[in-house]
Amino acid sequence: MIIAVDVVGGDHIPDSPIGGALIALESNPSLHILFVGPENVTREALEGKDYDKTRVQIVDAPDVVGMDESPSKAIKTKPNSSIAVGLSLHKQGKCDAFVSAGNTGALLAASTLILGRLEGVLRPTIVTYYPTIKGFRLLVDAGANVEVRPEMMVQFARMGEIYAREMMNITNPQIGLLNVGEEEEKGTEILKESHQLLKRLPNFIGNVEGRDLLPALADVYVCDGLVGNILLKFGESLVVNLGTLLKHTVHQMQLPEQDAKTVFGVFQKTLKPFDPDNVGGLPFLGVAGVSLVGHGSSSPKAIHNMILNAVSMVEAKVNDKIVAALH
Repeated sequence: MIIAVDVVGGDHIPDSPIGGALIALESNPSLHILFVGPENVTREALEGKDYDKTRVQIVDAPDVVGMDESPSKAIKTKPNSSIAVGLSLHKQGKCDAFVSAGNTGALLAASTLILGRLEGVLRPTIVTYYPTIKGFRLLVDAGANVEVRPEMMVQFARMGEIYAREMMNITNPQIGLLNVGEEEEKGTEILKESHQLLKRLPNFIGNVEGRDLLPALADVYVCDGLVGNILLKFGESLVVNLGTLLKHTVHQMQLPEQDAKTVFGVFQKTLKPFDPDNVGGLPFLGVAGVSLVGHGSSSPKAIHNMILNAVSMVEAKVNDKIVAALH
């Protein structure tokens, strides 16, 4: 199993990508890593570290795509970027997957352009885990497609269902369409048409509302990328802002120090299962390959878990199952 890792993708480069990949090498003895990025940066970061050099290869990719750089401009002007080179290696069959914590837009555009789409896929999509009281559930689309057609929503649902079953071990994933009400005549024309098409799926439970997310009424929440990305960013803000609110409340109540420690301990333990580092990174479903993206602030632990997710996707043959489901 060969996984290509973007050395210069993310906010904490090159330490997080390299540190996470080396942890993955230790945890998986059959794993090989291709470090893709500026060779001098990669060699300097690896210097003095203890690892099996027979399972590591450095591939020079001198161009760096910035986190806020225009995706289209990055693809056109930086053909030797770590993203372009890494995905090209994957396309050529020189690695089994590519992972990066870099520019999401650039990675999605390059994945679609270089790897192409799976047979039958109208538009690749981004999935993300969403925390609920029953653990993580799946949200799709999380920002790739702001404007959609009903047929695309059905494909999002089917691809999400396969991912939830194969990668999240949810036996019979229930699909819900995010809408402004439970009744099937609610919402925009696209949502109404999407509902009618989704009704053909045996595990479609109908429209679900925002209040149904946290109780996990469904396992796969389907929406367009505009709604999905707003929900994703809101979810990411919850932990930090709830923590700030809790500190303010504890200060106002003037709790004794030991009581305050207990309160914060309970808060941290409650939210620990939803630590994004445990997820690591998630794939672009629908591209003809395995390309995963992680949060820009990914830690070595997150990169390690993203690499393991990539390995699991390859082993589970998720893409083959998506193609089979769409035909």
